Amino acid sequence: MKNISKLSPLPLCRSYEHAKLWTVRQKLINITLVLSSVYQLTQHLKRMSCSAVGRRLVACLLNISEARRRDLVETVARSAITDTLGTKREGITVLNIFNDVDYNRSVITIVASIDLIREAVLSACERACSLIDMNVHEGIHPCMGAVDLVPLYPLGEEVGLEDCGKEAQALATALTERVTGTSVFLFGWADSPQRRGLAKRRKEIGWFKKVLDMSTIQPDVGPQPTRKYGVTGVGVSPYVMNCNVTIDTQDLAVGRIVASAIRESSPGGIPGVQVMALPHEGAVEIACNVESVQSGRLSSSYGGEKWPSFTIGGQNFCHAPASLITARVAELARHHGVAIKGTALVGFTPRECQRLAEGALSNGIGEFWKELQRVHM
Repeated sequence: MKNISKLSPLPLCRSYEHAKLWTVRQKLINITLVLSSVYQLTQHLKRMSCSAVGRRLVACLLNISEARRRDLVETVARSAITDTLGTKREGITVLNIFNDVDYNRSVITIVASIDLIREAVLSACERACSLIDMNVHEGIHPCMGAVDLVPLYPLGEEVGLEDCGKEAQALATALTERVTGTSVFLFGWADSPQRRGLAKRRKEIGWFKKVLDMSTIQPDVGPQPTRKYGVTGVGVSPYVMNCNVTIDTQDLAVGRIVASAIRESSPGGIPGVQVMALPHEGAVEIACNVESVQSGRLSSSYGGEKWPSFTIGGQNFCHAPASLITARVAELARHHGVAIKGTALVGFTPRECQRLAEGALSNGIGEFWKELQRVHM
């Protein structure tokens, strides 16, 4: 017994049964330690995998001119993550589907590596063009195409704006080749060498007009636009969010005053904010495109709040927080005796988009929007 006690760090075993129990206990402890180590290694490898996946990610917030037929919209979304035989494509996820019935417009958030994003988006565009006819489209939101907008946003540290610009140009050409009759205008880093922004391009081609004369539009890629498909905007920029603040009035004139005051181009406007006022569900929505701006353009605490920041190709960008936009709209509306009803953030912030995509792709989840089970607000 004395020898046994020297070999064991545990209290002296006083019987054979005690010795046997101690041996079993030691084995269980060893197994637990091994399992713990395996778990820690698995988590470490998963983090490494997420990091590796995230370095080459690109997001596309695909805007299509349909929201009232949800099955159709989900069919378009599934086309991004499955091939023509219905087989799941690896390395691609649809994070979110945002539908607005009044606007008759949906935004489908597709994320993949830059090596896979083109085919995924093209497949979704093809399906949308086969299902949506602009001749019969109705909706409050301005639009020009069955596939109205195809913006690409670099998320990963190994992907730059120039890289995405080349992908967007190739995507535009491929779309007009695959779907006869489609045409494209380019913006941002896809519009080489001018790099005209989306708002400027839309003004140039008459996107904001209620009645469109397709014969006056000169596309960058493809033939003269047809009424069936319209014209599609394809481009690249640092990440753009959509932040919509609803004010409790039906007076569109008040909405336009508020929108004008926060627009970037106005004195005292919010940097990076492009905005329209639109009637929406019995009220007025201040619909904002929140563009990312280079951090050097403004103080990190512009408007009294710290702006969320991220990096693309070694350059620092930031964007106006939704809370700041909401506060400014509330202040301006209050001057007209109007309150706000709420704020909707369409999709995600850049950091959220990357984080959720890394998790979805690491776990092989293509239909992540089903996991989300809600519009992200």
